[in-house]
Amino acid sequence: MINITSRIIVVLIISTATIFSAWGQKTITNSIGMELILIAPGNMMVGEFKPPYVVPEDTVKDAKHPIIMAMGEGRGYSTREFELARQMATADSKPGFKVAIKRPYYIGKYEVTQGQWKKVMGSNPSTFKSDDTDDLPVESITWDQAQAFVAALNKMEKTRRYRLPTEFEWEYAARSGRTGDIPWPEIQKSANLNKKTTLRVGEMAPNAWGLYDVLGNVWEWVEDYYNEKMFADPVPKKNGNQHVLKGASFTGDVKNATYMTHAAGPGNGWDIGLRILMEK
Repeated sequence: MINITSRIIVVLIISTATIFSAWGQKTITNSIGMELILIAPGNMMVGEFKPPYVVPEDTVKDAKHPIIMAMGEGRGYSTREFELARQMATADSKPGFKVAIKRPYYIGKYEVTQGQWKKVMGSNPSTFKSDDTDDLPVESITWDQAQAFVAALNKMEKTRRYRLPTEFEWEYAARSGRTGDIPWPEIQKSANLNKKTTLRVGEMAPNAWGLYDVLGNVWEWVEDYYNEKMFADPVPKKNGNQHVLKGASFTGDVKNATYMTHAAGPGNGWDIGLRILMEK
């Protein structure tokens, strides 16, 4: 006899199989050994920002406050100071906006490696090389060089169309269904940060959808122009002077290793790479 839990698992397996049979293979490996993972359509909130501020029970030192009367001491802030903190946090808060990803697509399981770049471009612009060079992410590339790689790959594989992901496509895949930001302990497990060099792709833990190094290792170019703001706009700019970078690099810390980070190139230059999208 199948119990209720087993029935739920069977239903989930059947449902997942039905979805992927409708949209295509879950993973694809192309002619240069690049593995890509199918990303299903869905929704997410972008640009939502709610700065934390101290709560009065934790901080006020007013003698008549009931918590203070019970505990006998506070932590150094008055009710007025708390109110100012609340007002500043509220003023900086942003509600964000909903983004709908309407079409499935494939995206690189890993950042483009130096070995893959050499197969397509015949050269290696990277600064950081070692005995494991082919498995290190390619870096030290401009947005135009990233586009040249995409064009050359499309020429090699005429039956598929590759491009850089948009910022929203990148963030949706990186979030892997997460509604809030990634906790710091998970960042430490999944991101190569605060180091002196890159790591081979795939050495850290993957996200829930099986993508590696979406945070840390190298910044990743996306298609969009930068809007000169802290967060993306609901409708991306059609032109500009710089393009958006996502994901932080090995030189960064947890402050930048967040899906929300909306940065722009060229940055350091030598810690910038890319991840490829293949249209479904």
